[in-house]
Amino acid sequence: MRKETEAAARALNVTLQSFEVERPSDLEVAFTEMRRRQIGAVLVPLDPMFNDQRGRLVSLAAQSRLPAMFGERFYVDAGGLVSYGPNYAALYRRAAVFVDKLSRGTTPAELPVEQPTRFEFAINLNTAKTLGLMLPQSVLLQADHLVE
Repeated sequence: MRKETEAAARALNVTLQSFEVERPSDLEVAFTEMRRRQIGAVLVPLDPMFNDQRGRLVSLAAQSRLPAMFGERFYVDAGGLVSYGPNYAALYRRAAVFVDKLSRGTTPAELPVEQPTRFEFAINLNTAKTLGLMLPQSVLLQADHLVE
């Protein structure tokens, strides 16, 4: 994910800065450093540790007045600004198809490797308002889920 993010940043002429967070106690240090460097926004990658710390992440982003983008919708439901990531309900439905095939005798080697094909874009309008962001109507119309 890092390589793709770096390539996208270069293409958009955006400066990307990384902050290493290896354990939950590193979050405050990272956000303090982001404020010190006057970072403009935060992109939080998909990571089980971050998922476990979602309330804290959302709170630190709000306290720092930083727009934050996440890879899963539950961050937006918890107060994060935006998320874009796989539609997990669709993935679970596909997993059920695989379980059915396996239970009918298909061997795992016969099953194809699949990547997500459905993605979900969510926006928390309350958070946008709190941050003083005016999101264009064209962006709002693309959202699959709006939190008001």
